[in-house]
Amino acid sequence: MHIRVINPNTTHAMTETIGEAAKAVAAPGTRITASQPDSGPVSIESHFDEAVSALGVVEEVRAGEREGTDAYIIACFGDPGLYAARELTRAPVIGIAEAAFHVASLISTRFSVVTTLPRTLIIAEHLLDNYGFRHSCRRLRAADIPVLDLEENPDIALERIIDECLKAKREDNIGAIVLGCGGMADLTPQISDAVGLPVVEGVTAAVKLAEAVVGLGLGTSKFGDLAFPGSKRFTGRFAEYSDLAHG
Repeated sequence: MHIRVINPNTTHAMTETIGEAAKAVAAPGTRITASQPDSGPVSIESHFDEAVSALGVVEEVRAGEREGTDAYIIACFGDPGLYAARELTRAPVIGIAEAAFHVASLISTRFSVVTTLPRTLIIAEHLLDNYGFRHSCRRLRAADIPVLDLEENPDIALERIIDECLKAKREDNIGAIVLGCGGMADLTPQISDAVGLPVVEGVTAAVKLAEAVVGLGLGTSKFGDLAFPGSKRFTGRFAEYSDLAHG
């Protein structure tokens, strides 16, 4: 089984972190490829960043289709380009926010989300509504760190994340914590040990869900809104997307 883990931003160190975390939980026989777009934001912290990065996700899925990839993971907590990516392939495409919410709901009746910057809390709130997990989430919390601090100032970032997770444990009446950034993929054991609660991280959760879905012989439905894009003409810089329809 080949799983392509797509980091939608263009920071190579974060792609490596995400890839190593995915490989650490992958089953024997599962091959993990971690990739990133050639162009786009170095971190994703806004709606605009997500909109730009979504095109990079699409490009990575198109590349994966040429390689016969079995499943894709979108390793950004905003799940940018998720539905567009699903339209382009029969393989499962799993966003790490959706994966983390599902797994957290299986091991607890209530959870809190701890993410990076305060402005991204609203984006996570939208995802909870869209995925139907709003009732399971007690609170959305921000450690108030830029995403790139996870790579550039990891000790300070980890300290702030643990501090916010401890506040969640004391104040939120929860059973688990969801980490709200793909750049936190390698921090789960340290945070869980420090906090004493189950900690769900989306990259690793998505790997196990992808393995399960592929193992069940299931893939993205091509009936309804996730059917392959209809054949049409695109112009200008997007002319290459003309006639993307699959048989």
